Amino acid sequence: MGPADGDDGFVAYFQPRTAGLLRFAYLLTGDAGEAEDLTQTTLTHVYVVWRRVSGHARPDAYARRVMVNANVSQFRRRRVHHVLVERPPETAQASAQLAAVEDRAELAKALAALPPRQRAVVILRYCEDMPEDEVAALLRCSTGTVKSQASKGLAKLRADPAVAALGPPTLATTPPGRVTLSSAARGKETP
Repeated sequence: MGPADGDDGFVAYFQPRTAGLLRFAYLLTGDAGEAEDLTQTTLTHVYVVWRRVSGHARPDAYARRVMVNANVSQFRRRRVHHVLVERPPETAQASAQLAAVEDRAELAKALAALPPRQRAVVILRYCEDMPEDEVAALLRCSTGTVKSQASKGLAKLRADPAVAALGPPTLATTPPGRVTLSSAARGKETP
């Protein structure tokens, strides 16, 4: 059963974090509709056990673990295969903004091709910028497993022709010392 008397801080805690969870879900699924469903499923599950979870130091880490597990379970049950065409029927004029969107779309397709656990590790490490030990704790595996899954995932991303075609990351939008997913896919760290 869920909380009996109100939400006991559930809404106050997760309202500012929902956008981040939705972004994380999108990176896991590669589809906006599936991301919304996965976020809803995750928040529903966390709400049901909120009294127990609210005592933890980081309930959002618990929510991410629920999201990864729900996505893996959903992936095993059924996976709708989208037919992707090389070029969309309508084409637009080439522009810097359009190129950035196309780069993201290509990267999202490459991420979607990774197995669910590898995708989760790559996203947590390089999109969410989490240290290896936190990723290991979140996914309930060893740090070595995180390292090997990240290595294998990055190798698959590097081998993907769409990712290899992406240009170098722009330094103006990347904070110093931060690894971006596109630079990580090529095995580089930004200065």
